[in-house]
Amino acid sequence: MFAAEIFMHRFLLSSPVRTLNPEEADWFCTPVYTTCDLTPNGLPLPFKSPRMMRSAIQLISSNWPYWNRTEGADHFFVVPHDFAACFHYQEEKAIERGILPLLQRATLVQTFGQQNHVCLKEGSIIVPPYAPPQKMQTHLIPEKTPRSIFVYFRGLFYDVGNDPEGGYYARGARAAVWENFKDNPLFDISTEHPTTYYEDMQRAVFCLCPLGWAPWSPRLVEAVIFGCIPVIIADDIVLPFADAIPWEEIGVFIAEKDVPDLDTILTSIPLDVILRKQRLLANPSMKQAMLFPQPAQPGDAFHQVLNGLARKLPHGKNIYLKPGERILNWTAGPVGDLKPW
Repeated sequence: MFAAEIFMHRFLLSSPVRTLNPEEADWFCTPVYTTCDLTPNGLPLPFKSPRMMRSAIQLISSNWPYWNRTEGADHFFVVPHDFAACFHYQEEKAIERGILPLLQRATLVQTFGQQNHVCLKEGSIIVPPYAPPQKMQTHLIPEKTPRSIFVYFRGLFYDVGNDPEGGYYARGARAAVWENFKDNPLFDISTEHPTTYYEDMQRAVFCLCPLGWAPWSPRLVEAVIFGCIPVIIADDIVLPFADAIPWEEIGVFIAEKDVPDLDTILTSIPLDVILRKQRLLANPSMKQAMLFPQPAQPGDAFHQVLNGLARKLPHGKNIYLKPGERILNWTAGPVGDLKPW
């Protein structure tokens, strides 16, 4: 789910918007791969990420003039950690760190989005987390399969390892789901992750998308792809590509404090509203905007990012940029192989 930075890099390498001449570029992309430092269990280890980012910026600023002339205002970085460029998976420590000052003028492409939060930099482009398009494609079931599950969720309710006293993880929202609805026949919820997970989502009417340590979740992508109405439980969340995806029309938003009333809220939604949301979710263009397919396709998440970058031009009154008729990108290789191509 953190792989957007890698696939965005691959996309740009062969994209027609890329230029080999940095003097023509409106934007500079610097792939740093901050999520590729893993624990023995394969989990992203963000603690070294600030040092990696400083090293990359030092390298590009000492070898080429482009960073220095704008202090990075025409550069963008993909930072798909839980709390983006705050580089920590626990909110308290992420807030304490804050966004790296060196990135103050750069644009961040990030999965994290929460209003009025120190880890959401103004002007950031919010993207969906990576979900494997090919893998999901192999789990499709016939479209007319009845949706016999009312509410579906698979995942942690308590993070005992990182929150031993309980209550802080997911700000208590997931714990409230479990305590209130573990025995409710309308709710198919569990910590188990069955091999039929994707098929089950396609048999469900509502799919819970509660916050974890951060407000975003891959379940959001999976729910849209499989036509399951996302029930978004994450106060003040900023969702990806709001101009391409009508979140208010396709989803249900539940305040964290209202989780104990979840059954009442969902059962009171009229059938015609449910059917309208399902029809909207069936729109292929909406699904496309949530995915990073290989190869890229028109309207996909890659192109939504390009649209977001295009809307941010020009960069500012006092920034020198050559005028151009289309977005042109100058890309660099991962750290250790940074060079203009």
